[in-house]
Amino acid sequence: MSFKMEKVNIAQKLSLFSEFWSPKIVGELNGQLVKLAKFKGEFVWHKHEGEDEMFYVLSGVLNIEFRDRVETLRENEFIIVPRGVEHKPVATEEVSVMLFEPNTTLNTGDQVNEKTRSSLDKI
Repeated sequence: MSFKMEKVNIAQKLSLFSEFWSPKIVGELNGQLVKLAKFKGEFVWHKHEGEDEMFYVLSGVLNIEFRDRVETLRENEFIIVPRGVEHKPVATEEVSVMLFEPNTTLNTGDQVNEKTRSSLDKI
């Protein structure tokens, strides 16, 4: 996968899709993918055994549920979920996020279900 060296307009890229829980690849660096996604509703409990995962909220409010607490992220806030930590993203209203993850990261981690996206679109 290769990307040209050019600026990326996040708002323009977000305008290209409307589906929830289906990340889109917008960049790549050092084996990491930069993804944009829209969330609404509850995701699934999952963990990533081999990689950390970063959620950066662009707009809206995102709750990341952990087994012992909930972290609420607002616009311009992020959290890094360490590998092996079970978590569940929840968005009461639509939220737009940027994700930084290794290119091997499966969105549902150790779970495979109807929300699993094994092949992501590049936009």
